[in-house]
Amino acid sequence: MKKIHQEPISIENQVKNLIDLGLLVEDKTYAKKILGRISYYRLIKAYSITLKKDGRYISGISFEDIVSLYKFDRELRQLIFETIEHIEVSLRAVITNYFSLRYGNFSYKDMNNFEKQKEQERVLEELAREVKRNRRSPFIKNFKDNYEGGEIPLYAVIEVASFGTLSKMYKNMKNEDKSKIAKVFHTDYHYFESWIENFAYIRNICAHYGRLYGAKLTKSPKLYKEYLKNNISNNTIFATLVNLKIVSEEENYKKFYHDLTALIARYENIELRHVGFIENWKELLKP
Repeated sequence: MKKIHQEPISIENQVKNLIDLGLLVEDKTYAKKILGRISYYRLIKAYSITLKKDGRYISGISFEDIVSLYKFDRELRQLIFETIEHIEVSLRAVITNYFSLRYGNFSYKDMNNFEKQKEQERVLEELAREVKRNRRSPFIKNFKDNYEGGEIPLYAVIEVASFGTLSKMYKNMKNEDKSKIAKVFHTDYHYFESWIENFAYIRNICAHYGRLYGAKLTKSPKLYKEYLKNNISNNTIFATLVNLKIVSEEENYKKFYHDLTALIARYENIELRHVGFIENWKELLKP
């Protein structure tokens, strides 16, 4: 039988419910203050997944433990988001410079430049929606108002494309073109096309305050054999991190690694296995 929706309950009763489920709540005033700022669903439902057994909290787990998980996850998202942003911006530039010079300003509209016409038609539909949504942006408005036909060249339209749309367009390019672009990022297109799809997916989780801790990723990247031999699960955030190391610029990645190790040191009670980290994670992630 399907569950019945519970009636809304007050913050005071939310705290009482947690205590009834075995959670240690030493400072009820603090707990009520937190639940007044972060919803019960976002905080408790999301971050209690690894802290319960048979529907009750594991002995010794406190409200502060849940808040600590939430804070760790939030800071981890911020670090990863910034690192992916650098890659996303670089990818836009590399695609623009390579594709425009080879095929022309409006190459993204020519189906002959792609493997599957239907896929590119879907990309064009997504780009059209983005152009419409950004129609008041100065550089979009400039082409619409001042250029013959009002067409938007690749170097402009690519700046309003979502990372997901960018990933789809890259995946549908001819293998030779994908290979040339992937080489700029020190890898092969067979891996890179799955990586950027994963990066786009993770970026959206980070941008919308989703949960990474304890999550099993549905857009999982391919991994090099050396990582598979280390028993890294490709549906965890750690798989994303080892691939970020490969494609990131050296300076950006060094900062990321420094900030990541400092974050983990601050939250020493966090169980890193819930984000896919393995025992020799420092060795594998070290610049």
